[in-house]
Amino acid sequence: MDSSITTNSNSDQLRTKRIISLDMLRGLVMVLMVLDHVRDFFTNVRFQPTDLTKTNIPLFLTRWVTHLCAPTFIFLAGVAAYLYFENRLQTKQELSQYLIIRGLWLVFLELTIVRFGWTFEPTYSFSLAGVLWAIGWSMVVLAALVRMPITLIASFVIVLICGHNLFDQIHVEQLGRWGWLWAILHEPKRLMLFANKNLFIGYPLIPWIGVMATGYAFGTFMKQEKSLRQQLFLRLGLGLIAGFVVIRAINIYGDPSPWTVQNNFSFTILSFINCQKYPPSLLYLLITLGIAMLLLYLFEKYRFRIFQPLVLFGQVPLFFYIFHLWMIHLAAILLALPKYGLKAINLPFIVSSRMPSDYGYDLPMIYNFWIIMIILLYPICSWFRSYKAQHSRKLPSN
Repeated sequence: MDSSITTNSNSDQLRTKRIISLDMLRGLVMVLMVLDHVRDFFTNVRFQPTDLTKTNIPLFLTRWVTHLCAPTFIFLAGVAAYLYFENRLQTKQELSQYLIIRGLWLVFLELTIVRFGWTFEPTYSFSLAGVLWAIGWSMVVLAALVRMPITLIASFVIVLICGHNLFDQIHVEQLGRWGWLWAILHEPKRLMLFANKNLFIGYPLIPWIGVMATGYAFGTFMKQEKSLRQQLFLRLGLGLIAGFVVIRAINIYGDPSPWTVQNNFSFTILSFINCQKYPPSLLYLLITLGIAMLLLYLFEKYRFRIFQPLVLFGQVPLFFYIFHLWMIHLAAILLALPKYGLKAINLPFIVSSRMPSDYGYDLPMIYNFWIIMIILLYPICSWFRSYKAQHSRKLPSN
C-alpha cells in the first residue's frame, strides 16, 4: 500500500501536504547519523573503523552504514528546494533569494551553534566546516543554477560528480597562495585563518554541489504518477548500484583508493565497498545514492508502520541536527565526570587519538547509548513540531 502521499492525488499532494516517503527517508538517515555521532563521543576505539588493518566487521559496518547520511541528506535538501518552489513560490528569482538567505544562515549556524556543540571550546581556536557548511554553500550555488533548464542542470551535475576524481592528484600545496580555495572546493585541509584560529574543511564543495543540484533536478520526478515514480526509483537505485559494481570492479577510476584482495573473502568485500567520503568519490556517491533510491522506492510502495516514527524526525531536520549534537556531548561529559572530574568538560571527544586510553565504551554499549538517545529525542522533536505548527504561518516544506 502506497504511503508516499496523504491526499487523493499527486497534484493535491504536492500543493497541500508533505511527501511522507521523503520525510521517512530523511528521518532514517538522521537516526543513522545519531549512531555515528554517539560512536564519535563514546567509543573506546583509537583508530578509524574503516581501517582494514585494525578493524572488525561489526565496527566497520557500523561506520559504513552511516555513509548513507550526508549524501542522502544533501540530496533531499535539493529535492526540498524544488518542491518549495513548486508549492510556495511564483518565480525563480524568489527561489534564488530564498536559497541564498537559507544557505548563508546554515553556514552561520555551522560556524557558531553547531561548532560549539561539537567542541564546547570557547576560544574558537578550531572550527569545522561540516555538513551544514556544505549544504549552505551548495544552496548559494544552486541559487544561480536554478535559472538554467533542468536538462542543463542535470548535465552540469553529471560532470561534477563523475569528473571531479580526475583532479585527485592536485593538492593544496601545489597551488601556492590559492591553495585555500582548492581546500574549500576539493581537498579536506586545515586552514589557518588568523593566529591560532584554524578552520578544517571537512566537506569540500564540488561534489556536494553536484549532489544537491542532482536532488533539485530529481524533484521533477515527484510530480509523476505513483506507479511510474516507483518504477523510476527502483530502476535508478539498481542502476546506480550496478554502475558502482562495474566501475569498482575495473578498479581504475572513481575512487582514490583501489580495492585490494585481503586475507579473507569477508575483508575483500569490505575493501571493495570502502570508498572515500572526504570528498565523496564517484563510487561513494553511486553506492550511497543507489541505496537511498531503493529505500525511497520501498517507502513509497509500502506502509511500514514500524518506521512511522522516522517521519517525525524527518519533519524537523535542522532542530534535530543541532539538538542531538548538544545532547550527545552533554551526556558524554556527564558520564565522564565521575572518572575525570571537571576535566571531562574539556575532553576532546571527537579526536579519539587525544583521548585518555581508559576512556570509552565497546560497540554493544555504543548501540545501547544510540537507542537511548533516539528514545529521548522523540518527545523533544514531537514538542518542537507542535510548537512550530502553532507559531508558523506556513507549512514546512520537504
